[in-house]
Amino acid sequence: MNTPLRNRWGTAAVCLLLALLTACSSSSVKQGTATPASKPRPAQDGAPDYFRDVSQIPDAIPTPHTGVYKNSPYRVLGRHYNPMKDGRNYRESGLASWYGTKFHDQLTANGESYDLYGMTAAHKTLPLPTYVQVTNLDNQRSIIVRVNDRGPFHSDRIIDLSYAGAVKLGFAEKGVARVKVEGIDPVVWQQQNNPGYLVKAQPPASTPAPAAVTPPPAVGGGLYLQMGAFASTQAAEQLRRQLQSMVSAPVFVSPVQLNSNTLHRVRLGPVESHDEAEKLMETLRLANLGTPALVGAN
Repeated sequence: MNTPLRNRWGTAAVCLLLALLTACSSSSVKQGTATPASKPRPAQDGAPDYFRDVSQIPDAIPTPHTGVYKNSPYRVLGRHYNPMKDGRNYRESGLASWYGTKFHDQLTANGESYDLYGMTAAHKTLPLPTYVQVTNLDNQRSIIVRVNDRGPFHSDRIIDLSYAGAVKLGFAEKGVARVKVEGIDPVVWQQQNNPGYLVKAQPPASTPAPAAVTPPPAVGGGLYLQMGAFASTQAAEQLRRQLQSMVSAPVFVSPVQLNSNTLHRVRLGPVESHDEAEKLMETLRLANLGTPALVGAN
């Protein structure tokens, strides 16, 4: 049956109008779609929507801390917390949870950027930073993490792990797990896991002490990163070698006399600008190599 011309024109007009509306709608949706860089912070916490094999992520490496620990009293949700001065002998069993996308790239209580794929954790009263071993009591899996944040505050759970930590312990899907948390003494851990670490305060008399590397000439204002200061030349040299394998900037040992003792400072640089220094500091913090300090040439 033929369609009257009037009806066919009416149908065509409706189709054209719908096509225009669809095109406008599609354009609006595309323009309004957030890119990964501008994606707003999720309202609910959870796992990332992309897959990464966390089995290849190494545990945190306990590294002696040379700066100031963050352990000042604080108050959250109407409750007062008085952090410990020393977490090396900390032992506690209880429930662990984890936190992920809602806090990814947000600053931790230690001033670092939270990485849900980092081997880190949050604790209410351990000094920041502290290294702990966490063992899942249901499957006996263990990991080592660096505590650099505060929490959890909304329950009786004793520790909040990163998403990667929860996956490695096998409870990310479940959400919580019964765990044992044990503080680690980084110096003792290094002695047990790195042969020769801090064996003697000074080398034997028959063996000349390693010569300090002359610092490279300073550029501009002469900015350097200090990674640590050790009484032991072996400890300083070990850290220097470890750092030099990771960065292209020169790493050297610079001795300084403090009262009647000699400290061997491990320094990196010079760096050309504060921006470059900040990038290097963040890289080294994420590698769990301590907390670098920005210093001058002296």
